[in-house]
Amino acid sequence: MDPTTKSNFLDHHAAAGAARFGISPADLTFIGGFQNFIYAYMRDGLKYMLRFTPSTLRTLEGIAAELEWIRYVAEHGLSVSVPVPSVGEEDIERIQGVGIDFYATSFTYAPGRKIGYPECLGNSSLYEQCGRMTGRLHELSKGYQPRARRHTWEHNAYLLQARAYIPAEQEDVLLALDELLAEVACLPVTDFAFGLIHGDINVGNFTVDESGELTLFDFDECQYSWYAEDIAVQLYYLLYVFGEDSKAERLVQYELFKDHFEKGYTEEGRQLPDGWLAQLPLFLRLRDMIVYVGMHRSWDLSQPDDWTSDFLRDCRMRITSGISLIDGLNGTTS
Repeated sequence: MDPTTKSNFLDHHAAAGAARFGISPADLTFIGGFQNFIYAYMRDGLKYMLRFTPSTLRTLEGIAAELEWIRYVAEHGLSVSVPVPSVGEEDIERIQGVGIDFYATSFTYAPGRKIGYPECLGNSSLYEQCGRMTGRLHELSKGYQPRARRHTWEHNAYLLQARAYIPAEQEDVLLALDELLAEVACLPVTDFAFGLIHGDINVGNFTVDESGELTLFDFDECQYSWYAEDIAVQLYYLLYVFGEDSKAERLVQYELFKDHFEKGYTEEGRQLPDGWLAQLPLFLRLRDMIVYVGMHRSWDLSQPDDWTSDFLRDCRMRITSGISLIDGLNGTTS
C-alpha cells in the first residue's frame, strides 16, 4: 500500500466502520493487508473479517460487483468467505475521510487453516484441489449475468500505477510493460477462454479444512480476463520462490502442478480454457510485472535483504528480456 493511503487511514475511521457493523473498536484485531486495511473480530462466538478499501483503489460500484459475484458462486456451491451486512443492512458502508474515503465491508472468516511455504510445494493433492476449485469457479463464470460489472484486465490497479512507482531510470521496465500489454491485448476473447476471474488465487487466499475442502476468499482482484490468468497466478506463487540457480526445482513444481491441476479442473467433464497452456508464459510475465510494481509501491527497498535483492534483479531481467518463470525449463517454451 502506498504511504499516502496509509497516512490517511486513522483510528477513528476504523472505529466508525466498526460501529456500522455493530462492533466495538476494542474488538478489532488488525491483521494487515496489501491494498486494504483488514481486521478480524468475534461476534456471538463466530469470527469475521472487516475490510476497509480506499476509494482511490476501488469504486463503490466495483465493490458492489465483487460482492454480487461472491454471493453468486456461494449460492452455486463454491465454498467462499461471504459478505455480512452492516447493522443498517448495507453491504458497503462509506467512511468519509480527508481526500480519501474508505469503503467498509465485512465477511465470514474462512474455516480451516492456510497452507504456506514450504508445505504447499510439491503438494499434488493440494494442486488437484486447486484445479477442482478453479474449474468450478470458471464454469460458474461462463453462465454469470451480473447486475453490476467489474473492470477488465487492462484496468488492473497495479498496471495503471506502474509509471507512478517504477523508478524513472528503469525505462526498460516501462517499455517492456507496453510491449507486454500489447501482446495480451491480442489474445482471442471467447466465451470459453475469457470471463470474470478471481484474479489472485494463491495459498494466502484460501484455507483448507480437515476434509481437504478449500475455502476461497479475498476477491478484491476479481476482474474480466482470460481464465488462463487465474491458473498462471497460482503457478507463479509456487515458482517465484526459486531463484535462477534453482531451475531444476522450478521444473519439478511446474510439471507436478500442471498435471494434478489439470486432473482436478477437468473433473465432471469440465474442459480447460482454450489455449491455456500456451498462454501460461504470457500471464506469468504479467504477474511478474504486477509483483514488481507492487513491491516498488509498498515495500521499503532502500535496504533490501538478500532474497528481495536477488528477486528484484531476476524479475527485472525476465521482464526486460520478455521471458517467464517457465521459459527454458526442459524446453517448455522458447
